[in-house]
Amino acid sequence: MDVTNVLKNGGVAVIPTDTIYGIVGPALNENTVEAVYQLRKRSTDKPMIILIFSLDDLKKFDILLTEKQREFLNQHWPNPLSVLLPIVGDKWKYLHRGSNCLAFRLPKDEELIELLQEVGPLVAPSANIEGEKPAETIEEAKEYFGDFVDFYVDRGILKGEPSTLISLNEDSTFTVLREGEYKV
Repeated sequence: MDVTNVLKNGGVAVIPTDTIYGIVGPALNENTVEAVYQLRKRSTDKPMIILIFSLDDLKKFDILLTEKQREFLNQHWPNPLSVLLPIVGDKWKYLHRGSNCLAFRLPKDEELIELLQEVGPLVAPSANIEGEKPAETIEEAKEYFGDFVDFYVDRGILKGEPSTLISLNEDSTFTVLREGEYKV
């Protein structure tokens, strides 16, 4: 079995992202999202970044962009830039955890884009237990998660900064919430 099949079937994998190793699962599968929270021992009120294949993926989460937001995102994506957008309703509460916002990133990595095109949006926090150092190798990720992860994709040592995280307003003004690899 390969990582595509694992994810299509609701599994959890550790893969290289466009920044560092991430522990990923289908964002549209509530059970898988909960499994990622448990594996990472992540605070249950803290939403995760969702990797998407295209701006059209935002529609899957009932997000309608203003023209200015669309222009901003077309100018800055794909890049290691995660963008927090408001979301309406309880349908996505298992993702937004009461924050009424979700963070999305359109990655630059070609292999990751192809995977997202095949499997759909993925929750993608860093591959580590919350509060610990992100895994730089698959061996380190296995120390964190062992056999509880269904599939590991090894791309050697990955050292990098996490993505920059911003909150994007309707008029395309933004607030930087976390400085990272990408400079806005």
